[in-house]
Amino acid sequence: MALISPSRRLRRTPFSEGVEAAGVSAYTVYNHMLLPTVFASVEEDYRHLKAAVQVWDVACERQVEVRGPDAGKLVQMLSPRDLRGMLPGQCYYLPMVDETGGMLNDPVAVKLAEDRWWISIADSDLILWVKGIAHGYRLDVLIDEPDVSPLAVQGPLADDLMARVFGEGVRGIRFFRFGHFDFMGRDMVIARSGYSKQGGFEIYVEGSDIGMPLWNALMEAGRDLDVRAGCPNGIERVEGGLLSYGNDMTRDNTPHEAGLGRFCNTATAIGCIGRDALLRVVKDGPVKQVRAIEIETDRLPRCDRVWPILDGTRRVGQVTSAAVSPDFGCGVAIGMVRMTHWDPGTEVMVETQDGAFPARVRENFWN
Repeated sequence: MALISPSRRLRRTPFSEGVEAAGVSAYTVYNHMLLPTVFASVEEDYRHLKAAVQVWDVACERQVEVRGPDAGKLVQMLSPRDLRGMLPGQCYYLPMVDETGGMLNDPVAVKLAEDRWWISIADSDLILWVKGIAHGYRLDVLIDEPDVSPLAVQGPLADDLMARVFGEGVRGIRFFRFGHFDFMGRDMVIARSGYSKQGGFEIYVEGSDIGMPLWNALMEAGRDLDVRAGCPNGIERVEGGLLSYGNDMTRDNTPHEAGLGRFCNTATAIGCIGRDALLRVVKDGPVKQVRAIEIETDRLPRCDRVWPILDGTRRVGQVTSAAVSPDFGCGVAIGMVRMTHWDPGTEVMVETQDGAFPARVRENFWN
């Protein structure tokens, strides 16, 4: 693949200096920013993530800040998840939809106060939709992108590393909750969350100037824990069934097709713009849905395009993310499969640019 030419439109992050010093070997572009994807190798990074602790530059998870008297009303308009019971200090995973019920993003919403939210977005320009809704409905809110850059600490030793930098109290943060912690006299919002199944935290670093001091402090404190710079790992995320917006679901998919129905309370999410469209989906049910696909091979090409899922010559779905798993000894994949073929154990073929491979639908993902 040809190199991507850098420019000011492709934004660096507050942690780019540390990422480069750590030997990053590949990036992708995410929310117009650099997102590391490989350091040593995808396989070596995978092994280390499962064994130790990594510090991830995920500043590309930009924040849409919504503040003002109508903040809660606006956030509810964006999502079919019922937010009435959400309290300050909680984080919610929120499918966000348009008027047709199509997915626009799948962020984590951080409720800082009744009148102040951060929406930590996946890869789409969600702020434009949010501003449009606020303006069109004349809501009393301010919307902007604050100088907040998430830094993730992931892996089985994440608690030990974080306690050394922020104190033992950080261990008490519950899953998808956050607390306020001091670093060099600055308040840091720290949540127990992250884009891996290995456990860890996301630090919402407010102020670009404090980015590298925090990066260096984590690296120094974790020397004996074998801390390394890392990044979301393509193998580990597919094993865990962690979806990627723009890859595994798009605006053409409803949350129910993406397997996110458990995060929707469509009947009671009063005010959600896509509610009427999704009520029809709930009544009739989806005709295709995300499934785990096990591919019988120990070698796969890069999944940089859709791979058709076939029953004979008939297309019954598509693979959208795939990798070979060292731990499970097979190809692991995320696919969107028609209801006629989504039952566990259904045998199909997956057609890649390097040929077709036998595969089967699984009941669950691997982790």
